[in-house]
Amino acid sequence: MEGSKHTIRNPKQVQMSEIQMPPTGCRRAHAFLPFEFCALDLFRISSFGFRVCLLSILLLVVGGCETQPQLAPVAPPTAAPATQAGEQASATVPSGFGPARITILPISEIAGAAGIGQDARLNVYVALLDAFGSPIKAPCSLRFELYEYVRRSAQTKGQRLMIWPDIDLTRPSDNHRSWRDFLRAYEFTLDLRVERDKTYILEATYLGSDGRRLSGEWPIRAGQ
Repeated sequence: MEGSKHTIRNPKQVQMSEIQMPPTGCRRAHAFLPFEFCALDLFRISSFGFRVCLLSILLLVVGGCETQPQLAPVAPPTAAPATQAGEQASATVPSGFGPARITILPISEIAGAAGIGQDARLNVYVALLDAFGSPIKAPCSLRFELYEYVRRSAQTKGQRLMIWPDIDLTRPSDNHRSWRDFLRAYEFTLDLRVERDKTYILEATYLGSDGRRLSGEWPIRAGQ
């Protein structure tokens, strides 16, 4: 027919054209080829990161599995032995703060000695010292004795001439009445009869409530 003209192509030309011109699907595939390479690179990077994370986890697990150093067990504090019912623990008294020595101060004197048979007055000052040498107050009883002084003898204390009643200082009021704070000592006035211008040995004895005894001596001359 004349209206429709059909071109008849050679079969060999058709094969050559099919080989030279790729199909439409292939063109689209080749167009997305660079994105495939990018996806492959991302996969490689992701696999590297995964390996690093896996290695870190393994190190943490191995480090956590190391044995910790064992501490020596601490023994629990032992409880004090229980006291029996109705028994009270005695309080421990600190050592060194109680009376350790008694001394007669040099200001002690015999006044008013006019002669044999005449009344005189003994003013005596006594200090109680602790283990550190500090004067202190203490509840106690004090005893005073007067002895004859023996010259040119190894034992200067001779015959006892007088002894006074014990002075009770266990009551706080009596203790404070005889205490002289400016001297840090006790003051007592005792009556006696002695010869004028004669030396005697005065002895003071501390009698503690616990049974302890402390003695101190001092030579004293009448009429001075």
